[in-house]
Amino acid sequence: MLKKRGLSLFIAASVLGLAPAFAGAATLKIATLAPEASGWMKDMRAGGEEIEKRTDGRVNFKFYGGGVMGNDRQVLRKMRAGQLQGAAFTQTSLAERYPDMNLYSLPLLFESLEEVDHVRARMDAKLMQGLERAGLVGFGFAEGGFALLMSNTPVRSLADLERRKMWVPEGDDVSYAAMNALGVAPVTLPITDVLTGLQTRLIDIIASSPIAALVLQWHTKVGYMTDLPLSYIAAALVIEKRAFDRLRESDQAVVREVMGGIYAELDRKNRVDNERAREALLADGLELVEPVRGEVPEWRRAIAPTLRELGARGEFSPEKYAEVQRLLREFRGE
Repeated sequence: MLKKRGLSLFIAASVLGLAPAFAGAATLKIATLAPEASGWMKDMRAGGEEIEKRTDGRVNFKFYGGGVMGNDRQVLRKMRAGQLQGAAFTQTSLAERYPDMNLYSLPLLFESLEEVDHVRARMDAKLMQGLERAGLVGFGFAEGGFALLMSNTPVRSLADLERRKMWVPEGDDVSYAAMNALGVAPVTLPITDVLTGLQTRLIDIIASSPIAALVLQWHTKVGYMTDLPLSYIAAALVIEKRAFDRLRESDQAVVREVMGGIYAELDRKNRVDNERAREALLADGLELVEPVRGEVPEWRRAIAPTLRELGARGEFSPEKYAEVQRLLREFRGE
């Protein structure tokens, strides 16, 4: 009788997810735009296998590459619905859930990668904590590099931008407003439509990191690259916190350790790869254009009121923006 009662309790506990042997078991479905054969996918799958082994099979990762789960907005909806548990996004795509993810990508914020390093060393952890409070667990940022203006005619000054049709990523309201302030005609497109947009002259100008332009073949439709850091790009892998919290605490620690390590290495490696991609673009015939001397401060003055307005309406925290500006002044010795 006691044996039968004990067996019944074990079965009930198992059904409710309470039995110790099965607590926290999960398959985490992760979407990305990265192609199936990309280095990112290889690293992620290797990380998933390590996590599965170290958690005795309780935590499994299933990756969907090549954008098969849709664009960023569609993926975010599927995450909310529980169809997916996570995805890899650029920072601006995550701003829908946590607006301060817009901070690093604000137009003309940084002048050099050294400034980026100074700010990130002091802000990355704060942004990851804020992201987690917003319901998404992240594992660090992977650098995408600076977005540079690429076009079919040289862009050296504000006058060269006037009424030109420039691609703005879908959902990036900050860049849309900033480009309007510079006199550009922003055209919103998902990343998957940019090449077609260049081919059909729907857009004249893109802002892209060298590595993205090379991998996505955008460089084949432009002739000039302006040597000005327009915005800083970074990406992050995130998992819905409600799904992550279902894992055992010890398994959560394993996931954080493995994925955090992979993203730290990607962050380091991507900087090197981006510089090589820049050299490859120039070797392939893209002409490097220097901005007119003294024009860049004018660009910054032109968008400053728009940035203040965007902060006031909640596109990012004015307090955190002020903190970033303070760190930049500190680095510049101002």
